[in-house]
Amino acid sequence: MNGWVTLALIALTVVLVLWRAGVSPHLWGVVVPIMVLGAVGYAMQGHATLPGRPAQANAATVVIDPSIVDLRGALLGRFSGDGAYLVASDALMRRGSRDSGAQVVLMGLGHYPRSLTLWVGLGTALAQHDNTVSPAARLAFDHATRIAPDHPAPPFFEGLAYVEAGDFRTAQRYWAKALALSPPEISYRREIAVRLYALNVVLAQRGY
Repeated sequence: MNGWVTLALIALTVVLVLWRAGVSPHLWGVVVPIMVLGAVGYAMQGHATLPGRPAQANAATVVIDPSIVDLRGALLGRFSGDGAYLVASDALMRRGSRDSGAQVVLMGLGHYPRSLTLWVGLGTALAQHDNTVSPAARLAFDHATRIAPDHPAPPFFEGLAYVEAGDFRTAQRYWAKALALSPPEISYRREIAVRLYALNVVLAQRGY
């Protein structure tokens, strides 16, 4: 199938899900720019006119760190309706289905448009999909921050996306913010502090 046709079908699927779920216009104003940014990136790769073909799982597999999944549960809660979409996304990413891994989070947002969990998850999924903190991923993280400006999850996971992209200096700023937003008595504060300390050690070794 032609690449542009595949992209159009994906977009149509997302639109139908959002429409049938009765999503508010507020969410449309965020999802549509994300879809446009994704389409632009797709076109810039220069493969939009090539026939579609099955994904090569070995080339696209994402390593999902169990300790990060546990920390995500501590930060955002476990066994919730919106969290189930992230579990599904993780499973798809592990299999190398990056497109589907991002799409399932968008589907979840059709049901939970104000979910901090899913907006953070969308930023993560888009960064994993693109192998970088793309404009679309930043837009999703920014929206998560607007939903809960005093919650440490958005800066922590945006920082993690920068770590995975190799931009440790930018990651440091986000993790420092996440630690500052973590209450002293909360269980996950130590986990964030340990990761920030390790990151600072790496940066010091590199002369930063």
